Amino acid sequence: MKIVFFGAPEPAAKILQQLISSQHEILAVVTQPDRPKGRGQKLTATAVKDLALKHSLPVEQPEKLKNNAAFKSRLSSLQPDIVVVVAYGKIIPPDLFSIPKHGFINVHTSLLPKYRGAAPIQWALLKGEKETGVTIMRVDETLDTGAIILQEKLEIKPDDDVVSLFEKLFAAGGPLLLKALQQIENGEAHYSEQSAADASFAPALSRESGEIDWKKPAEEINNQVRALLLWPGAHTFYHGQMIKILKSQVVEGKAALPGTIVEINKNSGFTVESGEGILRILRVQPAGKNAMGAYEFIIGHKLAAGEVLPS
Repeated sequence: MKIVFFGAPEPAAKILQQLISSQHEILAVVTQPDRPKGRGQKLTATAVKDLALKHSLPVEQPEKLKNNAAFKSRLSSLQPDIVVVVAYGKIIPPDLFSIPKHGFINVHTSLLPKYRGAAPIQWALLKGEKETGVTIMRVDETLDTGAIILQEKLEIKPDDDVVSLFEKLFAAGGPLLLKALQQIENGEAHYSEQSAADASFAPALSRESGEIDWKKPAEEINNQVRALLLWPGAHTFYHGQMIKILKSQVVEGKAALPGTIVEINKNSGFTVESGEGILRILRVQPAGKNAMGAYEFIIGHKLAAGEVLPS
């Protein structure tokens, strides 16, 4: 099929690479405009743009899609069979839906209708889910409510975090997308409407969502660490200094005073009481410093058992 691809970050680029390597024809790639990045605020292209240019594919970078007559005309002139959307980062206006023969389809990293929204992987971890998956769905006027074409389930393992789960889900998303495209091309695709009654939501995260409340159960805090590793990072404070918790695990034990440092161990960091259970801190990143093992932090800051971290 003749495809126009909408996407931006590295995971989307990996799926674009699979499309490039397939029998389908990529007519053009639509991605976000170059943005200032890093300390020097140098204009930086998206991973999708970099890959598209590497393969000499036409690239479109509209600042907006809504009421953009020039872009709509350009998309129409390409006469795509279908548009594939992967982590593009903008809402697709409905007046574009009718341009491709088979409409727009999206690769969404949850088992819809669960976790509609911008952060499905993070919310699946925050909620302590044991499984998640990938959905190939038709794009419609409302966010992530379109008919489901295919789904694939994936186990969430206890040591998974947002990084590992991103990799696993997008690795599964490419082959599932190719399967869906083949079914659509052959006229064999089945479109199943979502149940609104079973829907749950995964809104964008805020910086404040990373602050740890030690009165919560250790299991919830551990899920927060796993889910927010990329951004904003689960964090606490020690003597007024913010510390991101990068890796932790729940251990057996009764808690009395949430936030109290219980034990210090040179091999496994330190443990902290929560509202229910004990959390072992394994890896941290102090503000303005590199990531380090928890015991390395202890040595440098003279952390002591009995001290209480703020909730």
